[in-house]
Amino acid sequence: MTSIDMHTHAFPDALAPRAIAALEAGCDWQAVAGGTVTELIESMDQARIDISVVCAIATKPGQAAGILEWCRQIRSDRIVPLPSVHPQAPEAVRWLGKFAEAGFAGIKLHPMYQNFAADDPAMDAIYASAAECGLFIEIHSGRDIAFGQDDRATPARLAKILDRHPNLRLVCTHLGGWRMWDEVERELLGRDVYLETSFSLALVGPERAARIIRSHGAGRVMFGTDWPWASQTEQMQLVEQMGLTEAESKALLWDNAAAMLGIDSPQ
Repeated sequence: MTSIDMHTHAFPDALAPRAIAALEAGCDWQAVAGGTVTELIESMDQARIDISVVCAIATKPGQAAGILEWCRQIRSDRIVPLPSVHPQAPEAVRWLGKFAEAGFAGIKLHPMYQNFAADDPAMDAIYASAAECGLFIEIHSGRDIAFGQDDRATPARLAKILDRHPNLRLVCTHLGGWRMWDEVERELLGRDVYLETSFSLALVGPERAARIIRSHGAGRVMFGTDWPWASQTEQMQLVEQMGLTEAESKALLWDNAAAMLGIDSPQ
């Protein structure tokens, strides 16, 4: 079965060691690899993953141009990058148009690393522009291992985005809200929003994960790992433990992400 990992991270070769070290220093967790694109592709081969989505995060206002150029450089038939713009960047909205013109399908946002609350009205221009440009937004959801009880990306806040921007294609990471899955079930399940599974299946457990997927609808959930913070091989094994039907597995591992990314099904 073909597969797409909807949530990975990688860094330029020269930057990767410093980036991984800094991120590891901020939390009680170790990366499973060094964070380069070469290592990611090696991991994909081992896990039998065909395509990985690499999520960039602009942590400073001046990074959008450099991120866009790097995304252009690493884009291939196996690597699909998502650029990013810091919400406080001058003309942040204009960057979304540039990303769309460059052929990218979506962007990545992270409320903690980019210092905004997901439902802050100041973000509405970015959400509206993304919808207008045809870009989806993949947004960090729930708690974050490096930020404790920070509440800027709770499922309730994400639900407010959906209320205000019904035409926005929103992808909520970590099965809708890391370590906040009770709130995910109350606030997000059944709504017109996409979830992806990164860094969550082992914590949720196979039975509850399968129940969440079926309750929300298998056509709106995508597979993700958060590599290099989780092993792609181990995450694929966790999918197998959920007991999904062949049709549900195909939707999770390929169909939904392929449709979001504009990728044709293999012949």
